[in-house]
Amino acid sequence: MTDYLSVSLVTKYLKRKFDKDPYLERVYLTGQVSNFRKRPSHQYFSLKDDKAVIQATIWAGVYSKLGFELEEGMKINVVGRIQLYEPSGSYSIVIERAEPDGIGALALQFEQLKNKLAAEGLFDPKWKQTIPQFSRKIGVVTSSSGAVIRDIITTVSRRFQGVDILLFPTKVQGEGAAAEIVANIALANKREDIDVLIVGRGGGSIEDLWAFNEEAVVRAIFESRIPIISSVGHETDVTLSDFVADQRAATPTAAAELATPITRMDLYRLLKQQENRLGTAMSNRLQYQRQRLNKLSQSIIFRQPERLYDGYLQKLDLLTQRLQQSAKEIQATHSRQTQDLYYRLQGHSPLGVVQRYQEQTAQLERLLRSNMAIIYDNKVAEVKRLSDALYMLDTSRIIARGYALIKKENQVLESTTQIKKEDSLTLMMKDGQVDVKVQNVKK
Repeated sequence: MTDYLSVSLVTKYLKRKFDKDPYLERVYLTGQVSNFRKRPSHQYFSLKDDKAVIQATIWAGVYSKLGFELEEGMKINVVGRIQLYEPSGSYSIVIERAEPDGIGALALQFEQLKNKLAAEGLFDPKWKQTIPQFSRKIGVVTSSSGAVIRDIITTVSRRFQGVDILLFPTKVQGEGAAAEIVANIALANKREDIDVLIVGRGGGSIEDLWAFNEEAVVRAIFESRIPIISSVGHETDVTLSDFVADQRAATPTAAAELATPITRMDLYRLLKQQENRLGTAMSNRLQYQRQRLNKLSQSIIFRQPERLYDGYLQKLDLLTQRLQQSAKEIQATHSRQTQDLYYRLQGHSPLGVVQRYQEQTAQLERLLRSNMAIIYDNKVAEVKRLSDALYMLDTSRIIARGYALIKKENQVLESTTQIKKEDSLTLMMKDGQVDVKVQNVKK
């Protein structure tokens, strides 16, 4: 009689074989990722070649340590164990390690992170800050025991003595290096006296330099308020820090040169050029003002200022003539009236009446002459006042007595309230002008 086995019994037997078989405890497979859709925790997908397919599982803890992202169609090499799932009778591989086939995991992680950050715009040139020409203090984030800091100190001292260098001792390789780099960049940004920051280390393998490819380090450099020069590895080494930094230097010496773009001799030559340009500009300005002064001094108003009030004198003469003519006419009218009154009273009134009229007429004539004299004196006094005022307006006479005329933007100043510190003023004197800058205003 034939014994029939149950499905569960056969499946259990096969599972035990899978679990106990030493050849299946750890297997090495290569295949292409298929049906991959990233999940929040554990990852489930298929590995296939041109003839077969096997289901694959990566637990969340393992996947977070891969160092790269799985992608549909990617060919990978995996290490894991084969297991059988009893309810469905299906088998799969539980992956413990994985790496891209034909390319290292770090290289793939580098490219994936580079593409991600580039898409976010972190490498865009519009965010790059300018390295200052004159740095008073340079911060350096690197190891205190490496050759990097010595090269930087030597180069800066040779190019521009007097520049301070502040070292932030930092672990630049291995576990915890990225966290220290991020912390020290943040620490440097809390200071107000650092003009530029050099972040870097010497050469090494991609594993040695990997801290400068970490996303946290790249974002810390991007967010730095202080301009950063990246100097990681040798000239052929490239890290993500180089892409995001405001300036990339191939070597520590090059970084120090970028941090001090102008040497002492360069600064001396620059100041000398500025001095020459300033002298030429001042000379041209003085020449221009002298020409203006000569033109003004040739003006008839300055040579003969009395012509300004010629019209007033003519008007005064005309008014005087009109006043005299009016006085004569008034006197003649009163004389005729007096004469007529005298003849009318002759023989009709007592002699005393005639005498009173004669006296009144004489008094009227005296009053008229007195009023004419007062009016004339007033007019003469007004003309003198106008003449004196015109002489007061003649600034050339004032300046000639040793005074100076103060101008600001071609406006004559009258009070200290019109002057502020750092204002540029012009002093007009009898033999030229002087341009000055206000250092202090005392009121």
